[in-house]
Amino acid sequence: MLTTLETSYTDTRATDLAWALGREALPALAVLDLELSGAILQLRLLGASHQVLLEEGGGRCSETVACMPGSSTPLPLGVAKQVGGWEYEFAARVESLSEGSFAGRAQELLALVADHPHGLAGTFPGSPHAFTAMLAQRRGRQVRWRTWHAYPQEGQLVVTRTSIGVPDAR
Repeated sequence: MLTTLETSYTDTRATDLAWALGREALPALAVLDLELSGAILQLRLLGASHQVLLEEGGGRCSETVACMPGSSTPLPLGVAKQVGGWEYEFAARVESLSEGSFAGRAQELLALVADHPHGLAGTFPGSPHAFTAMLAQRRGRQVRWRTWHAYPQEGQLVVTRTSIGVPDAR
C-alpha cells in the first residue's frame, strides 16, 4: 500500500533517528494490519518514521525507529537481545547515494512495497523521494520486517532489518 502522508517531514536527517523497544502505540499517519500465520503485526507510519507492533501467543513486542524528542538511544548498527522470551535481532545501515542513484533507488523501493500485500509506504509532501517504507514476512517461527527511510536532501537512505524468533507455543 502506498499513501501520501499528510504531515510535515519531521525527521529531516538520518542522524535524527532513534531506536526503542517497548513503547506504547504512537499516533500513526498510516497503518497496515497483518495476520501472518498466527502473528498479529501492525505496521505504522509515523510523522517521525515507523513503529511495528507484534503480538503472538500472548506475547507482545514493539519497535520504534523515529525522531523521538528526549530519546537517548541513537539508531544502533545492530542489536540482539531477548524480548519476553523472543529472540530479537535488529540491524541498520545508512546508504549514501548520488542524486541520480537516489531517485532510481527510491522509485525501485516504492514500486516493490506499493503493491505488496505485506507492504506499507508513505511519501512526504515536498519530494516524491522523501518516504518511509516497510515490508513484512513470516518464515517458520521468524517474523521479519525491513524498513527504508529516505532523506533525499542528504542523499541518504536508512535501511533497517528486524527478525524476531517467536518461541513454540507450549
